[in-house]
Amino acid sequence: MNAVAGAVSKAFLQELLSDAVSLYNKFRSPEAVARLLELREDSEAAIAVVEFTGSFCNSCGVRDWVEDFAYLVKSMGFEAELVDCVEPSSGGGLKRIGVFRVVLRGGGGLLMN
Repeated sequence: MNAVAGAVSKAFLQELLSDAVSLYNKFRSPEAVARLLELREDSEAAIAVVEFTGSFCNSCGVRDWVEDFAYLVKSMGFEAELVDCVEPSSGGGLKRIGVFRVVLRGGGGLLMN
């Protein structure tokens, strides 16, 4: 859980994203509930795959609910960008998958060990 020379460990990032999920759910549940599915490295960034479920999927502005997660991560000191918002083809009526690119502010890379 340490930030070293502009890089962070995967455990640190996992904890940060878990905190972001908890905070997201605190203010948006039960209409929207987030769950971290996967965290992987992609060149100088991390890719976080987050599942969003709830009745928000039946409203307009679905992407906004998912994109709010990126703003939460930004408020915690990281840059975050929604790269893709996927509606699963089967049984995905009340589910969306958000794919986020996450990096340290100031261009620092990630050490995913």
